[in-house]
Amino acid sequence: MTESRVGMGIDFHRFAAGRALVIGGVIIPHTRGLLGHSDADVLTHAICDALLGAAGLGDIGTHFPDTDERYRGISSLTLLEEVLSLLERDGWIPVNIDATLIAQEPKLTPHFSAMKESLGKTLHLLPESIGLKATTSEGMGAIGRAEGISAFCVALINRGVQ
Repeated sequence: MTESRVGMGIDFHRFAAGRALVIGGVIIPHTRGLLGHSDADVLTHAICDALLGAAGLGDIGTHFPDTDERYRGISSLTLLEEVLSLLERDGWIPVNIDATLIAQEPKLTPHFSAMKESLGKTLHLLPESIGLKATTSEGMGAIGRAEGISAFCVALINRGVQ
């Protein structure tokens, strides 16, 4: 019998000068990057939280606190690999990811194929098992003023005999 669970992840990061903009493990050409202890990959962080939540393993801040210097500047794909190891330890495997990025700038859709390849390689998923969408906040709030980017993600995981 297969057991399935769903988890949800949300992340927000503000823009900062002098940093690379990394989303889904892909460097996006832009004048500013996102501020964070790691590479601030907002999409990968939301995916980590969705997977951890589905498995009942807490959140990204519990496993990789921003007070721990080991994670300063670390690639969020490395964190995602660690999350995957935690899931696999308990017999869980990701089935699919569905995520939405909210940003006034830059345009993210042209980078979705590269993001799906990068994330799929890390998660051992085919790119078609990763849904990505982008929207704006129609000029409303901090995201609408182009102060940062947010990501929302849902993940399905399974364990057991299929």
